[in-house]
Amino acid sequence: MSTRKKLIIFIIALLVIDQVVKIWIKTHMMIGDEFRVFGDWFKIHFIENNGMAFGMELGGGKWGKTVLSVFRLIAVVGIAWYLGRLIKEKAPMGVILSFGLIFCGAVGNIIDSVFYGMIFSDSYSQVATLFPHGGGYSSFLHGKVVDMLYFPLYEGFLPQWIPIWGGDFFVFFRPVFNLADSYITIGVFILFLFHRKFFASKK
Repeated sequence: MSTRKKLIIFIIALLVIDQVVKIWIKTHMMIGDEFRVFGDWFKIHFIENNGMAFGMELGGGKWGKTVLSVFRLIAVVGIAWYLGRLIKEKAPMGVILSFGLIFCGAVGNIIDSVFYGMIFSDSYSQVATLFPHGGGYSSFLHGKVVDMLYFPLYEGFLPQWIPIWGGDFFVFFRPVFNLADSYITIGVFILFLFHRKFFASKK
């Protein structure tokens, strides 16, 4: 089997997992619902965000959301082109799979942003309906990204002797994210940790 076919299967498999999890969350939980997976340090906690990975946002309102969605689409096209180039140049499989992870994560969140607003009802005070009568909660390019993975490894008050934040309530790790975010993070981590020599040789 060619490298291209292996990569396509790899990406499709990860995308299916990401979307199955998100659709299950949307159709079984309301915003703010959660349940424990491993004690208090790993929970499924349902939130949605308008922005980038880990809830970051670009600007405000529909303008910022539209710009972000268009930027994501352009970025995905660029990554896909670069992946094709890496395959032609017979780059190391680790490099190709890492960019495959980044591509897959970007596509996974783009699907939410582009389509979820049109195909789901909202999740506030109700469990969302897939393909609701009368249409979804928003329009093309204005869907919200579904997040659910929450790892509050430590929750407590910081010691008073710590400057500025002493005595404040602190949670580590606070961001709630999804599998697509994880794919991007893992892909970048692998590239940085194991494949810096590849990019140095390219220079």
